[in-house]
Amino acid sequence: MKLHYLSCAKTWTEALPIGNGRLGAMVFGDPEAEHLQLNEDTLWSGRGPVDENNPNAKNVLSDVRGLIAAGRYAEADKKSKEMMGPYNQSYMPLGDLRLKFRHGGVVQAYERSLDLTDAIARVAYRIGDITYKREMFASYPDQVIVIRIEASAPGALDFTARLDSPHPYRTSFTADHLYLQGICPEHVDPNYYDRDHPVVYGEPETTEAMRFEGRIGVQLEGGAYAIDHDGLHIQSAKSVTLLFSAETSFQGYDKPPAKEIGQVAAANEDRLQRAMAKSYEQLRQAHLDDYTVLFNRVDLKLGASEAAEPVPTDRRIAEYGAKDAGLVELLFQYGRYLLIASSRAGSQPANLQGIWNKELRPPWSSNWTLNINTQMNYWLAETCHLSECHEPLLGYIQNLSNNGRKTAEVNYGCRGWVAHHNGDIWCQSAPVGDYGHGDPVWALWPMSAAWLCQHLWEHYAFTQDERYLREQAYPIMREAVLFCLDWLHPDDNGHLITSPSTSPEHKFVTADGQKAAVSQATTMDMSLIWDLLTSSIEASGVLNMDEPLRAEMAAAREKLRPMRIGNHGQLQEWSVDWDDEDVHHRHVSHLFGIYPGRQLTELTTPELFQAARNSLERRGDGGTGWSLAWKIGLWARFQDGNRTLALISNLLQLVKEDETNYHHGGVYANLFDAHPPFQIDGNFGFTAGVAEMLVQSHAGEISLLPALPDAWPVGSVRGLRARGAMSVSLSWAGGALQEAEIEAQFGGSCRIRTKESSLSVESEGTNVPYEVVMEGVIRFDTEAGNIYTLRSL
Repeated sequence: MKLHYLSCAKTWTEALPIGNGRLGAMVFGDPEAEHLQLNEDTLWSGRGPVDENNPNAKNVLSDVRGLIAAGRYAEADKKSKEMMGPYNQSYMPLGDLRLKFRHGGVVQAYERSLDLTDAIARVAYRIGDITYKREMFASYPDQVIVIRIEASAPGALDFTARLDSPHPYRTSFTADHLYLQGICPEHVDPNYYDRDHPVVYGEPETTEAMRFEGRIGVQLEGGAYAIDHDGLHIQSAKSVTLLFSAETSFQGYDKPPAKEIGQVAAANEDRLQRAMAKSYEQLRQAHLDDYTVLFNRVDLKLGASEAAEPVPTDRRIAEYGAKDAGLVELLFQYGRYLLIASSRAGSQPANLQGIWNKELRPPWSSNWTLNINTQMNYWLAETCHLSECHEPLLGYIQNLSNNGRKTAEVNYGCRGWVAHHNGDIWCQSAPVGDYGHGDPVWALWPMSAAWLCQHLWEHYAFTQDERYLREQAYPIMREAVLFCLDWLHPDDNGHLITSPSTSPEHKFVTADGQKAAVSQATTMDMSLIWDLLTSSIEASGVLNMDEPLRAEMAAAREKLRPMRIGNHGQLQEWSVDWDDEDVHHRHVSHLFGIYPGRQLTELTTPELFQAARNSLERRGDGGTGWSLAWKIGLWARFQDGNRTLALISNLLQLVKEDETNYHHGGVYANLFDAHPPFQIDGNFGFTAGVAEMLVQSHAGEISLLPALPDAWPVGSVRGLRARGAMSVSLSWAGGALQEAEIEAQFGGSCRIRTKESSLSVESEGTNVPYEVVMEGVIRFDTEAGNIYTLRSL
């Protein structure tokens, strides 16, 4: 469970990430010039919330619908540009901590690592007879980044620590601290928007943009230190602990940033002083006690590693890839590590790059991209036993819904709430595109609320927390339903449809050869609305409320335009059987009903299930990093373990930082997912996909080893979660289940699907009776807190 290397990082995608949900750093590990690139999760461009809604959208809606109904799709595309709002803001880097050492000499025995079992990045090397070691971690309990530097000989540490930033800033100092204060841009255009002055700063004293401070404190063993405008200078020490804290003027999604740097500085100094009152050992132990509770819940073993000897991670990727089961285990747990590091209670949700970004104009603004990427970030949260890490997204959805109510009313004249393709820290809910610059193929997509509500329901499905469902989840889901009920309208056949409707980022080709984006009733729209209605019907039933609305939802669900099978035997992506602009397109939006949805299963919808599989075959096994991860989850739902492993092989290919082939995919040397460039969703999607290979519970039963590949004949997993608040551990040999343990948190009926013909079930040494529901499926009753052991006979 360690990423390790024999040289320092030369590029950002070779550096190693640490984080505590709020603070993040990329550690480079240079012996002579250590570099930590720093982030804080509320540091964004912008001047606070603005009214991004477009009243004109409501005025042109009927025109766009008329053009679509008349089959004038290219004209509808053009007209729909009038429905857009401004681009949203961008996630910003904070700055850099640089340590310049004065030990000189020839470096020997160098090693750099990130241990996932303790979330500590390490650097070790020798100069002469003196060994130097560094340990670096981001503490959630103390909300600081801790850098421990040790030498094996007294007086051997001499270095200077400096802070800088890509933003306008100044550095200053007190007797105990070095600090940097700066301002963010008032506006940043997306990196794909080519125009003059894409980054705009205000005057430092009067700007309404975000202000921030980074601050360093020091603890010494031996030696001395001095602080001045040039930095923090360490002389003749044996060990040094540096603590870094940061604070911004963010006051909430619905408020402008605070204008006074003084209150930012006071909060930051207080946090740092509290951490400084602890010894390194106390800081380290508090970090371990917090982190290991989360990380140690799940353990995965997939058999012997192909790499017999320890191999540096970059070489391991290049030489072995998915043939190395140990590398697959490492990448699986890395996804869990990254979620713990980028999404904790009180933090913002993980964005397109988690919390790690070095660019003033980051790829795709490093925002929350809501047509797949943000959702994929959290597919693993429940199944991989990190439910607490789901909470930042659930809170963000609440805030987004508050803004989305106004967008629904102003832009569309609808009840409820709506959101679109992109979100930022100010919870922009209107379609982006700078009032016509954007392409409706991605900008005009009012379905993210429906998809985000899946996460609200899934959190309940896995935790069975009825209070959460009643007080937080269902009210938001209900409002999203109201929008969809108003947005849907009947077609000539009496089916309910959406219009305008897009299949995110993928265009169709009409019979006369025109490419267009907007049409009506795309399969993804219908699937998302079916999912929202189904979950909301179930939620209102659990809560025993809203019976009239429940009946209305059920009636609307029955009238949704049904899915269709095209002339290639594929599940149609659009309501008309058009050709794809790109048959190998990275998005597979029309397959939502397979995964992460639950609408299509082999048992309940066999023809559509097969058509969806045919669609995935047509898409092929290439794609961007996150697209490969989505396909892993899809092939797992199709119960094809060998095909799933083939996708894992495609993902586990080494990508260099300067590679920009969007359809290449793969991972960088530090195992970050490569779109390319870096996007973290592929890391999270991969981990979720591996979990789906081993345990599935979306169809009202717990399916054990549904997609086990032949190459993993022996293995075990402990601590995965299933819907119904069940924990699942299992082991297998010869490609067949040996034993499974089901822990029932709240009790209730449990249905298990296996490929084994005969099973025994016992609890506390006593046989438990079960009924055979159908071939391969058994059912038994459970009691709260009990563990049930299933064995193959």
